[in-house]
Amino acid sequence: MRDFISEKVKSLKPSGIRKFFDIASEMEDVISLGVGEPDFITPWNVRDAGISAIKRGYTQYTSNRGLLSLRESISKYLKTRFNADFKSDEMVITLGASEAIDLALRAIVDTGDEVLIPDPSYVSYEPCVLLSGGKPVSVACSGDNGFILTPEELERVITPKTKALIFPYPNNPTGGVMERADIEKIIPVIVKHDLLVIADEIYGELVYGAERVSAASFKELKGRVVLISGFSKSFAMTGWRIGYVCAEKEMINAIVKIHQYSAICAPIFSQYAALEGLKSGEKDNFKSVSEMRDEYDRRRKFMFRAFTEMGLSCFEPKGAFYIFPCVKSLNLSGDEFAERLLKSKKVAVVPGSAFGEFGKDYVRCSYAYSMKNLVTATNKIKEFIDELKNPIK
Repeated sequence: MRDFISEKVKSLKPSGIRKFFDIASEMEDVISLGVGEPDFITPWNVRDAGISAIKRGYTQYTSNRGLLSLRESISKYLKTRFNADFKSDEMVITLGASEAIDLALRAIVDTGDEVLIPDPSYVSYEPCVLLSGGKPVSVACSGDNGFILTPEELERVITPKTKALIFPYPNNPTGGVMERADIEKIIPVIVKHDLLVIADEIYGELVYGAERVSAASFKELKGRVVLISGFSKSFAMTGWRIGYVCAEKEMINAIVKIHQYSAICAPIFSQYAALEGLKSGEKDNFKSVSEMRDEYDRRRKFMFRAFTEMGLSCFEPKGAFYIFPCVKSLNLSGDEFAERLLKSKKVAVVPGSAFGEFGKDYVRCSYAYSMKNLVTATNKIKEFIDELKNPIK
Protein backbone atom coordinates (compact mmCIF):
# COMPACT_ATOMS: atom_id res chain seq x y z
CA MET A 1 0.00 0.00 0.00
CA ARG A 2 1.06 3.62 -0.46
CA ASP A 3 2.02 5.79 2.50
CA PHE A 4 -1.14 7.58 3.61
CA ILE A 5 0.45 9.88 6.21
CA SER A 6 0.53 13.56 5.30
CA GLU A 7 3.97 14.99 4.56
CA LYS A 8 3.01 17.98 6.67
CA VAL A 9 2.43 15.77 9.69
CA LYS A 10 5.57 13.74 9.01
CA SER A 11 7.63 16.91 9.15
CA LEU A 12 6.33 17.87 12.60
CA LYS A 13 8.76 17.34 15.44
CA PRO A 14 7.40 15.42 18.46
CA SER A 15 6.70 17.57 21.51
CA GLY A 16 9.97 18.14 23.32
CA ILE A 17 8.10 17.87 26.61
CA ARG A 18 6.31 14.60 25.94
CA LYS A 19 9.28 13.00 24.23
CA PHE A 20 11.44 13.57 27.29
CA PHE A 21 8.81 12.47 29.80
CA ASP A 22 8.17 9.24 27.94
CA ILE A 23 11.66 8.33 29.10
CA ALA A 24 11.01 9.52 32.65
CA SER A 25 7.74 7.57 32.87
CA GLU A 26 9.62 4.30 32.46
CA MET A 27 11.82 4.99 35.51
CA GLU A 28 10.83 4.41 39.12
CA ASP A 29 10.85 7.05 41.88
CA VAL A 30 11.32 10.01 39.54
CA ILE A 31 10.60 13.46 40.96
CA SER A 32 9.11 15.53 38.17
CA LEU A 33 9.27 19.29 37.78
CA GLY A 34 8.09 19.00 34.23
CA VAL A 35 4.34 19.23 33.83
CA GLY A 36 2.59 22.60 33.79
CA GLU A 37 -0.41 21.50 35.79
CA PRO A 38 -1.59 22.99 39.10
CA ASP A 39 -1.27 20.64 42.05
CA PHE A 40 -4.45 22.21 43.43
CA ILE A 41 -7.75 20.39 43.03
CA THR A 42 -10.62 22.20 41.35
CA PRO A 43 -12.56 24.01 44.14
CA TRP A 44 -15.39 21.89 45.50
CA ASN A 45 -18.20 24.27 44.56
CA VAL A 46 -16.97 24.21 40.95
CA ARG A 47 -16.79 20.42 40.93
CA ASP A 48 -20.25 20.27 42.46
CA ALA A 49 -21.65 22.50 39.71
CA GLY A 50 -20.33 20.09 37.09
CA ILE A 51 -21.73 17.08 38.94
CA SER A 52 -25.06 18.83 39.43
CA ALA A 53 -25.28 19.63 35.71
CA ILE A 54 -24.89 15.94 34.87
CA LYS A 55 -27.44 14.92 37.52
CA ARG A 56 -29.93 17.39 36.07
CA GLY A 57 -29.52 15.81 32.67
CA TYR A 58 -27.44 18.53 31.05
CA THR A 59 -25.63 16.17 28.73
CA GLN A 60 -26.55 17.62 25.34
CA TYR A 61 -24.78 19.96 22.92
CA THR A 62 -24.79 23.66 23.61
CA SER A 63 -24.69 26.19 20.78
CA ASN A 64 -21.39 26.23 18.89
CA ARG A 65 -20.46 29.44 20.68
CA GLY A 66 -21.14 28.01 24.13
CA LEU A 67 -23.62 28.86 26.88
CA LEU A 68 -24.74 32.47 26.69
CA SER A 69 -24.66 32.77 30.49
CA LEU A 70 -21.01 31.68 30.54
CA ARG A 71 -20.05 34.07 27.75
CA GLU A 72 -21.77 36.92 29.56
CA SER A 73 -19.89 36.08 32.76
CA ILE A 74 -16.56 35.91 30.89
CA SER A 75 -17.30 39.29 29.33
CA LYS A 76 -17.85 40.82 32.76
CA TYR A 77 -14.80 39.05 34.22
CA LEU A 78 -12.47 40.26 31.47
CA LYS A 79 -13.70 43.84 31.80
CA THR A 80 -13.42 43.85 35.60
CA ARG A 81 -10.10 42.01 35.97
CA PHE A 82 -8.22 43.03 32.79
CA ASN A 83 -10.06 46.01 31.28
CA ALA A 84 -10.54 43.92 28.14
CA ASP A 85 -13.83 44.76 26.45
CA PHE A 86 -15.48 41.86 24.60
CA LYS A 87 -19.21 41.28 24.40
CA SER A 88 -20.84 37.84 24.63
CA ASP A 89 -21.21 37.63 20.85
CA GLU A 90 -17.49 38.29 20.42
CA MET A 91 -16.32 35.03 21.95
CA VAL A 92 -16.46 31.25 21.58
CA ILE A 93 -16.09 28.65 24.36
CA THR A 94 -13.45 26.13 23.34
CA LEU A 95 -11.85 22.85 24.36
CA GLY A 96 -9.25 24.59 26.48
CA ALA A 97 -6.94 27.36 25.31
CA SER A 98 -5.16 24.79 23.12
CA GLU A 99 -8.11 24.51 20.72
CA ALA A 100 -8.47 28.29 20.78
CA ILE A 101 -4.88 28.70 19.54
CA ASP A 102 -5.48 26.23 16.72
CA LEU A 103 -8.78 27.86 15.73
CA ALA A 104 -7.33 31.36 15.68
CA LEU A 105 -4.42 30.36 13.48
CA ARG A 106 -6.53 28.34 11.05
CA ALA A 107 -8.96 31.25 10.78
CA ILE A 108 -6.31 33.76 9.69
CA VAL A 109 -3.41 31.94 8.02
CA ASP A 110 -3.17 31.50 4.27
CA THR A 111 -0.43 29.39 2.70
CA GLY A 112 2.91 31.13 3.12
CA ASP A 113 1.80 33.69 5.69
CA GLU A 114 4.41 34.33 8.36
CA VAL A 115 3.52 34.27 12.05
CA LEU A 116 5.94 35.70 14.60
CA ILE A 117 6.56 33.61 17.73
CA PRO A 118 8.61 34.83 20.70
CA ASP A 119 11.44 32.38 21.35
CA PRO A 120 11.41 30.65 23.85
CA SER A 121 7.66 29.98 23.96
CA TYR A 122 5.10 27.23 24.43
CA VAL A 123 5.64 24.17 22.27
CA SER A 124 2.33 24.16 20.37
CA TYR A 125 2.59 27.49 18.55
CA GLU A 126 5.05 26.43 15.86
CA PRO A 127 3.29 23.17 14.88
CA CYS A 128 -0.10 24.88 14.85
CA VAL A 129 1.25 27.51 12.45
CA LEU A 130 2.71 24.79 10.23
CA LEU A 131 -0.51 22.77 10.24
CA SER A 132 -2.43 25.88 9.19
CA GLY A 133 -0.11 26.29 6.20
CA GLY A 134 1.87 29.20 7.57
CA LYS A 135 5.53 29.80 8.30
CA PRO A 136 6.59 30.23 11.94
CA VAL A 137 9.25 32.90 12.47
CA SER A 138 11.16 33.11 15.75
CA VAL A 139 11.64 36.40 17.54
CA ALA A 140 14.64 36.23 19.87
CA CYS A 141 13.89 36.98 23.53
CA SER A 142 16.79 37.30 25.96
CA GLY A 143 17.03 36.55 29.65
CA ASP A 144 19.05 39.75 29.98
CA ASN A 145 15.86 41.81 29.66
CA GLY A 146 13.37 39.36 31.16
CA PHE A 147 12.54 37.47 27.95
CA ILE A 148 10.31 40.26 26.67
CA LEU A 149 9.65 41.29 23.07
CA THR A 150 11.47 44.39 21.90
CA PRO A 151 10.62 46.62 18.94
CA GLU A 152 14.12 46.11 17.57
CA GLU A 153 13.83 42.32 17.44
CA LEU A 154 10.35 42.55 15.92
CA GLU A 155 11.50 44.91 13.18
CA ARG A 156 14.43 42.63 12.42
CA VAL A 157 12.22 39.68 11.40
CA ILE A 158 9.14 41.33 9.90
CA THR A 159 8.69 40.92 6.15
CA PRO A 160 5.87 41.75 3.71
CA LYS A 161 4.54 38.24 4.40
CA THR A 162 4.22 38.75 8.17
CA LYS A 163 0.56 38.54 9.18
CA ALA A 164 0.38 37.98 12.92
CA LEU A 165 2.26 38.03 16.20
CA ILE A 166 1.65 35.44 18.89
CA PHE A 167 1.79 37.26 22.20
CA PRO A 168 2.16 34.68 25.02
CA TYR A 169 2.53 36.66 28.24
CA PRO A 170 2.88 35.74 31.07
CA ASN A 171 5.21 33.37 29.29
CA ASN A 172 5.66 29.62 29.39
CA PRO A 173 8.52 28.57 29.88
CA THR A 174 10.35 31.71 31.01
CA GLY A 175 7.96 33.35 33.47
CA GLY A 176 8.51 36.61 31.60
CA VAL A 177 5.83 39.33 31.77
CA MET A 178 5.25 42.23 29.40
CA GLU A 179 4.32 45.19 31.58
CA ARG A 180 2.42 48.23 30.31
CA ALA A 181 5.52 50.20 29.30
CA ASP A 182 6.91 47.16 27.45
CA ILE A 183 3.73 46.71 25.42
CA GLU A 184 3.52 50.42 24.63
CA LYS A 185 6.97 50.21 23.01
CA ILE A 186 5.93 47.53 20.51
CA ILE A 187 2.48 48.92 19.65
CA PRO A 188 3.86 51.29 16.96
CA VAL A 189 5.56 48.32 15.27
CA ILE A 190 2.35 46.27 15.33
CA VAL A 191 0.29 49.12 13.89
CA LYS A 192 2.92 50.15 11.33
CA HIS A 193 3.03 46.65 9.84
CA ASP A 194 -0.72 46.04 10.26
CA LEU A 195 -0.29 42.86 12.32
CA LEU A 196 -2.88 40.80 14.14
CA VAL A 197 -2.02 39.99 17.76
CA ILE A 198 -2.93 36.54 19.07
CA ALA A 199 -2.68 37.10 22.82
CA ASP A 200 -2.45 33.84 24.77
CA GLU A 201 -3.21 35.03 28.31
CA ILE A 202 -3.92 31.69 29.97
CA TYR A 203 -1.59 32.69 32.84
CA GLY A 204 -3.06 36.18 33.12
CA GLU A 205 -4.07 35.81 36.78
CA LEU A 206 -0.65 34.44 37.78
CA VAL A 207 1.45 37.61 37.95
CA TYR A 208 3.72 38.46 40.86
CA GLY A 209 4.70 41.99 41.86
CA ALA A 210 3.55 43.47 38.55
CA GLU A 211 0.35 44.85 37.07
CA ARG A 212 -1.90 42.38 35.22
CA VAL A 213 -2.04 43.88 31.73
CA SER A 214 -3.99 42.46 28.79
CA ALA A 215 -2.99 43.27 25.23
CA ALA A 216 -6.70 43.76 24.56
CA SER A 217 -6.86 46.68 27.02
CA PHE A 218 -4.93 49.06 24.74
CA LYS A 219 -7.17 51.29 22.61
CA GLU A 220 -4.44 51.46 19.94
CA LEU A 221 -4.88 47.69 19.39
CA LYS A 222 -8.66 47.75 19.23
CA GLY A 223 -9.90 45.30 16.59
CA ARG A 224 -6.53 43.64 16.04
CA VAL A 225 -6.30 41.44 19.17
CA VAL A 226 -7.50 37.85 19.38
CA LEU A 227 -7.60 37.10 23.12
CA ILE A 228 -7.17 33.51 24.25
CA SER A 229 -7.56 32.28 27.81
CA GLY A 230 -9.30 29.66 29.91
CA PHE A 231 -9.81 28.05 33.27
CA SER A 232 -7.04 25.43 33.34
CA LYS A 233 -4.29 27.31 35.17
CA SER A 234 -5.83 30.02 37.35
CA PHE A 235 -8.90 27.97 38.27
CA ALA A 236 -7.13 24.57 38.51
CA MET A 237 -9.42 23.05 35.86
CA THR A 238 -6.99 21.41 33.43
CA GLY A 239 -8.98 18.19 32.93
CA TRP A 240 -12.26 20.01 32.32
CA ARG A 241 -10.91 21.27 28.96
CA ILE A 242 -12.59 24.64 29.00
CA GLY A 243 -11.21 27.80 27.42
CA TYR A 244 -12.33 30.66 25.24
CA VAL A 245 -11.29 32.91 22.38
CA CYS A 246 -12.41 36.52 21.98
CA ALA A 247 -12.17 38.79 18.94
CA GLU A 248 -14.16 41.26 16.87
CA LYS A 249 -17.31 39.78 15.30
CA GLU A 250 -16.00 39.07 11.80
CA MET A 251 -13.06 37.14 13.21
CA ILE A 252 -15.24 35.24 15.68
CA ASN A 253 -17.63 34.25 12.90
CA ALA A 254 -14.68 32.79 11.00
CA ILE A 255 -13.51 30.93 14.09
CA VAL A 256 -17.03 29.53 14.69
CA LYS A 257 -17.04 28.10 11.17
CA ILE A 258 -14.05 25.91 12.03
CA HIS A 259 -15.13 25.11 15.58
CA GLN A 260 -18.57 23.86 14.50
CA TYR A 261 -16.99 21.30 12.18
CA SER A 262 -14.09 20.22 14.38
CA ALA A 263 -15.53 20.17 17.90
CA ILE A 264 -19.17 21.37 17.76
CA CYS A 265 -18.99 22.68 21.34
CA ALA A 266 -17.20 22.36 24.64
CA PRO A 267 -18.71 19.84 27.14
CA ILE A 268 -21.82 21.33 28.68
CA PHE A 269 -21.04 20.19 32.25
CA SER A 270 -17.58 21.78 32.02
CA GLN A 271 -19.23 25.01 30.91
CA TYR A 272 -21.54 24.98 33.94
CA ALA A 273 -18.57 24.31 36.21
CA ALA A 274 -16.66 27.26 34.72
CA LEU A 275 -19.75 29.44 35.15
CA GLU A 276 -19.83 28.59 38.85
CA GLY A 277 -16.12 29.42 39.14
CA LEU A 278 -16.76 32.90 37.78
CA LYS A 279 -19.95 33.53 39.76
CA SER A 280 -18.48 32.41 43.08
CA GLY A 281 -15.25 34.22 42.31
CA GLU A 282 -17.10 37.45 41.70
CA LYS A 283 -18.75 37.16 45.12
CA ASP A 284 -15.54 36.69 47.09
CA ASN A 285 -13.15 38.71 44.86
CA PHE A 286 -11.68 35.51 43.46
CA LYS A 287 -10.34 34.38 46.81
CA SER A 288 -9.38 30.87 45.62
CA VAL A 289 -7.44 32.34 42.69
CA SER A 290 -5.62 34.71 45.03
CA GLU A 291 -4.78 31.91 47.46
CA MET A 292 -3.29 29.80 44.66
CA ARG A 293 -1.34 32.78 43.36
CA ASP A 294 0.05 33.50 46.84
CA GLU A 295 1.19 29.90 47.21
CA TYR A 296 2.82 29.93 43.77
CA ASP A 297 4.56 33.16 44.74
CA ARG A 298 6.01 31.47 47.84
CA ARG A 299 7.29 28.60 45.73
CA ARG A 300 8.59 31.00 43.07
CA LYS A 301 10.73 32.83 45.61
CA PHE A 302 12.05 29.55 46.98
CA MET A 303 13.01 28.23 43.56
CA PHE A 304 14.71 31.46 42.50
CA ARG A 305 16.72 31.56 45.71
CA ALA A 306 17.65 27.88 45.36
CA PHE A 307 18.94 28.18 41.79
CA THR A 308 20.75 31.44 42.53
CA GLU A 309 22.53 29.81 45.48
CA MET A 310 23.56 26.96 43.16
CA GLY A 311 25.42 29.55 41.08
CA LEU A 312 23.16 29.33 38.03
CA SER A 313 22.21 32.42 36.07
CA CYS A 314 18.47 32.68 36.60
CA PHE A 315 15.90 35.29 35.63
CA GLU A 316 13.42 35.86 38.46
CA PRO A 317 10.05 34.96 36.91
CA LYS A 318 7.23 37.46 37.18
CA GLY A 319 4.38 35.27 35.98
CA ALA A 320 3.02 31.75 35.30
CA PHE A 321 4.55 28.94 37.43
CA TYR A 322 7.85 28.17 35.74
CA ILE A 323 11.46 29.10 36.29
CA PHE A 324 14.05 28.93 33.51
CA PRO A 325 17.64 28.65 34.81
CA CYS A 326 20.57 28.84 32.39
CA VAL A 327 23.02 25.91 32.58
CA LYS A 328 25.57 27.21 30.07
CA SER A 329 28.12 27.90 32.83
CA LEU A 330 28.25 24.14 33.46
CA ASN A 331 29.41 23.56 29.88
CA LEU A 332 26.22 21.62 29.19
CA SER A 333 23.29 22.26 26.91
CA GLY A 334 19.81 22.11 28.40
CA ASP A 335 19.29 18.70 26.76
CA GLU A 336 22.51 17.31 28.24
CA PHE A 337 21.75 18.73 31.68
CA ALA A 338 18.20 17.30 31.72
CA GLU A 339 19.28 13.87 30.49
CA ARG A 340 22.18 13.52 32.92
CA LEU A 341 20.14 14.88 35.85
CA LEU A 342 17.38 12.36 35.17
CA LYS A 343 19.77 9.43 34.98
CA SER A 344 21.90 10.52 37.93
CA LYS A 345 19.36 11.91 40.40
CA LYS A 346 15.97 10.86 39.00
CA VAL A 347 14.78 14.44 38.78
CA ALA A 348 12.92 15.37 35.58
CA VAL A 349 13.09 18.86 34.11
CA VAL A 350 12.35 19.97 30.54
CA PRO A 351 15.20 20.93 28.18
CA GLY A 352 14.82 24.52 27.05
CA SER A 353 15.28 23.49 23.42
CA ALA A 354 11.71 22.15 23.54
CA PHE A 355 10.57 25.78 23.52
CA GLY A 356 12.74 27.09 20.71
CA GLU A 357 16.27 27.60 19.48
CA PHE A 358 17.02 30.35 21.98
CA GLY A 359 16.15 28.07 24.91
CA LYS A 360 18.89 25.53 24.22
CA ASP A 361 21.07 26.65 27.16
CA TYR A 362 18.20 26.51 29.66
CA VAL A 363 15.93 24.05 31.42
CA ARG A 364 12.33 24.61 32.50
CA CYS A 365 11.26 23.72 36.01
CA SER A 366 7.63 23.98 37.06
CA TYR A 367 6.85 25.04 40.62
CA ALA A 368 3.25 23.86 40.39
CA TYR A 369 4.25 21.13 42.84
CA SER A 370 4.25 20.80 46.62
CA MET A 371 7.01 22.48 48.63
CA LYS A 372 8.06 19.02 49.81
CA ASN A 373 8.74 17.92 46.23
CA LEU A 374 10.41 21.21 45.37
CA VAL A 375 12.77 20.99 48.34
CA THR A 376 13.70 17.38 47.55
CA ALA A 377 14.17 18.13 43.85
CA THR A 378 16.34 21.23 44.36
CA ASN A 379 18.51 19.38 46.90
CA LYS A 380 19.14 16.66 44.31
CA ILE A 381 19.84 19.23 41.61
CA LYS A 382 22.36 20.92 43.91
CA GLU A 383 24.05 17.56 44.52
CA PHE A 384 24.21 17.00 40.77
CA ILE A 385 25.76 20.41 40.12
CA ASP A 386 28.26 19.99 42.96
CA GLU A 387 29.34 16.66 41.49
CA LEU A 388 29.74 18.27 38.05
CA LYS A 389 31.95 20.96 39.50
CA ASN A 390 33.92 18.62 41.75
CA PRO A 391 34.06 15.21 40.05
CA ILE A 392 35.30 12.30 42.12
CA LYS A 393 38.71 11.22 40.81
